[in-house]
Amino acid sequence: MAALPIPLSCVSPMRWLDLAIIVLYLVAITWFGARFRKGQHSLKDYFLGGRGAPWWAIALSIVSAETSTLTVIGTPPLSFSGNFAFLQLVMGYLLARLVISALFLPAYFRGEMFTAYELMRVRFGARIRRLAAGTFLLLRALAEGVRVFAISIVISVVLGTGEMVSIAVILCLTLVYTYEGGMTAVIWTDVVQMFLYVTGAAISLAGILREIPGGWAHVVALAAPLGKFQVLDFRLAPPHEFFARPYSFWAGILGGCFLTTASHGTEQLMVQRLLAARDERSSRAALLGSWVAVFALFTLFLIVGVCLFVWYSDRRLPAPAVMDSIYPRFVWEQLPHGVSGLVIAAILAAAMSNLSAALNSLATTTIMDFARPLSGAGPGAGAGAGASDAVWLKRARQATLGWGAVLFAIALLARGWGSVLQAGLSIASILYGSLLGVFLLGLLTKRVGENAAMCGMIAGLALMLYVRFATSIAFTWYVLIGTLATTAVGIIASFLTEERRDAS
Repeated sequence: MAALPIPLSCVSPMRWLDLAIIVLYLVAITWFGARFRKGQHSLKDYFLGGRGAPWWAIALSIVSAETSTLTVIGTPPLSFSGNFAFLQLVMGYLLARLVISALFLPAYFRGEMFTAYELMRVRFGARIRRLAAGTFLLLRALAEGVRVFAISIVISVVLGTGEMVSIAVILCLTLVYTYEGGMTAVIWTDVVQMFLYVTGAAISLAGILREIPGGWAHVVALAAPLGKFQVLDFRLAPPHEFFARPYSFWAGILGGCFLTTASHGTEQLMVQRLLAARDERSSRAALLGSWVAVFALFTLFLIVGVCLFVWYSDRRLPAPAVMDSIYPRFVWEQLPHGVSGLVIAAILAAAMSNLSAALNSLATTTIMDFARPLSGAGPGAGAGAGASDAVWLKRARQATLGWGAVLFAIALLARGWGSVLQAGLSIASILYGSLLGVFLLGLLTKRVGENAAMCGMIAGLALMLYVRFATSIAFTWYVLIGTLATTAVGIIASFLTEERRDAS
């Protein structure tokens, strides 16, 4: 049930300071991003930022896409209720980046590609390209819808407004600068937002420790004996629980590796950033450098969760009914005025950063993998084929607006999908296995042709739907299972068909 709006007459003078900071941020970042419109003259500019961004800016943009409002409000509850076991998943992220650097990046930089799925056309054909691209559109729309809904949790804490108003405000503001500035605006607003994001998290941690008598020493004294700082879980038994535990060492290393190899190696949201680098070397530096920041951020928010656990324990307070609201509620209700406004603005920065990236990547795939090829612009749909760049640039902006409307609708539906962090990860994980599997078939085999690859991909999707809705297997295993199923069926199908297409 939506919270009732707070009458303006009931807002204290100091609360106006917090609200002013939030509004100032929203206006400033929208203005900043929209200023990049003047540099958008072609699809290369709009979708890849003209390949002119430095590696460190792309690294921060990757972090912004990888961490979102789900991270900000969903990670503290993990350590509040449990421990630091989530970091095992982040360790798997590093292994995945090494795999992508060695296997995927060389293939992506062999030609001028705009999307990850152009690689599938080169290797297999147009049908598998459309299937893979369509899977991404479905995956990203559903997962991003959950992230957009997560924004409403934060805003409802601040203003008590309903979900629809909260979602509409952030979505419209983000659409403005994404529509105008394309990928260049996405990358450079990401840089600004990451700075605010990290600053806000550090300030909030300092504020929480200030509210705890004894500070950090008391946190350690209370939380350490309860195992709150435990990271590694090597347990193999009991067997029936092995695949049901999402944050064990084995699920983290294997599941995290497959999850990130799929997300960063095959999903347009991330691949578009890698393709925006000046060359393969810069792309690799951005990818590996982003892991350091990601590990630090997750650790920071897990520490925040433990500190909140101690704060609640000291006061003998019950945990909130909605655990995802525990961090933004503390920030808004307990931190000093001005500081709370800055931290809430930082949370919104994370939301807008991820949302802008999703809108741009959805528009890119729609235009480059569907609209241009279907218009007769040629099999590769190169940037100069068919209609003029000005026409396609207009259509790209229209696609951005269209996906904004779709995400708004999905966000409203996501209200009943449970914990935002695990909902977002589990939705993505259902589809990632098929994407990664078909990419591995293309990169590692020569025998498998388009029909066999499509059979593998469809079988992987069908199996993952069964695993998700008919078993208790944890989401961290989804991508591994889906990938193995897709590759196995693809290889078997290749022996049952006569087709054969050598890798280009």
